[in-house]
Amino acid sequence: MKYDFDTQINRRGTGSLKWDVGEEELPMWVADMDFQAAPEIRQAIERRAAHGIFGYSVIPKAWNESYVNWWKKRYDFAMEEDWLIFCTGIVPALSSIVRKLTTPGEKVLIQPPVYNMFFQSVVDNGRNILENPLKYDGETYEMDFEDLEEKLADPETTLMILCNPHNPVGRIWSREELAKVGELCRKYHVIVVSDEIHCDLTSPGCSYVPFASVSGECRDNCIICMAPTKTFNLAGLQSAAVAVPNPVLRHKVRRGMNTDEVSGPNCFAVDAAIAAYTEGGAWLDELREYIQGNKEYTKKYLEGILGIKAVYTEATYLMWLDCRGLRSGGAGFAAYLRDKTGLFVSKGELYGKSGEGFLRVNAACPRSILEDGLRRLAEGAEAYGKEL
Repeated sequence: MKYDFDTQINRRGTGSLKWDVGEEELPMWVADMDFQAAPEIRQAIERRAAHGIFGYSVIPKAWNESYVNWWKKRYDFAMEEDWLIFCTGIVPALSSIVRKLTTPGEKVLIQPPVYNMFFQSVVDNGRNILENPLKYDGETYEMDFEDLEEKLADPETTLMILCNPHNPVGRIWSREELAKVGELCRKYHVIVVSDEIHCDLTSPGCSYVPFASVSGECRDNCIICMAPTKTFNLAGLQSAAVAVPNPVLRHKVRRGMNTDEVSGPNCFAVDAAIAAYTEGGAWLDELREYIQGNKEYTKKYLEGILGIKAVYTEATYLMWLDCRGLRSGGAGFAAYLRDKTGLFVSKGELYGKSGEGFLRVNAACPRSILEDGLRRLAEGAEAYGKEL
């Protein structure tokens, strides 16, 4: 490999949210990679820093072009530059969109187990959560379209937040599944917000389908959230975008984000995004191979741990572990692991009631860290099973 993903970088004492833990603890929870950003991106940031003046920034045409060219080259999806609106992050954008496009008391549909901040963006803004739980057959997850239509038909349902690819279950939704979602949402006048932040982090040989690319009715009734931050480990730079093909909808979204003051870039956010999307392709391809190796290693390792099974995933660097075979169905296992072994992972309940008995584990780290984490997981599982 041209790029180094094996070297451990000490992140303690750097103000890292992930690594702000006890000295003997190992954090594998939040979706934040333990790899340095691509050297091409670091060089762009260093060039900008060397200028020495960090005043207010504008969004240059090169920023729009970098997004358009990346999606055309990687996904054969022809976005238009005018569709794009800069924002400081997908969660701020989601909250702004909820406030602007719905009214207090209305319902926003989500599909748990799903990214926990979806719940927060809805509830904190005075709207109601409407759940369309995914169906799990013991191997993989599917959408429950019968339940979905019933929920969308509720006149109080005005917005659906789609996770494509899905976090934490790792599903890449097919063109047919997305088309069905688009058809139903159009039928019942429900706007789709598609969070596609994990779109680049697919398994080698797999590619996601942009929701807006599926059909005219999908394109004209959606808001796409995208960012280089998960892909290139740049979350701290607060750089993201929403793409809104429908001009009427785009006007409302732009007004909302301007009102909420979440559309102004810091001076590094734009240069980093441009460098990522124009020079980061080779680094990403090697990263995907490395993460896939970590996933396969994890799955094989878990074959020797009774009561824990890795759910098959096609995307993200997150592992969704079914621990329901453990004592008490795995209830409280995440807290037990941290207390007894120092391994800090995310409990499945964070992602909705249907996540109970599951763990979310971040596999985007050097193999040596992963090995340590899995050793702790095995020790914890063995001890957990023996306790009454």
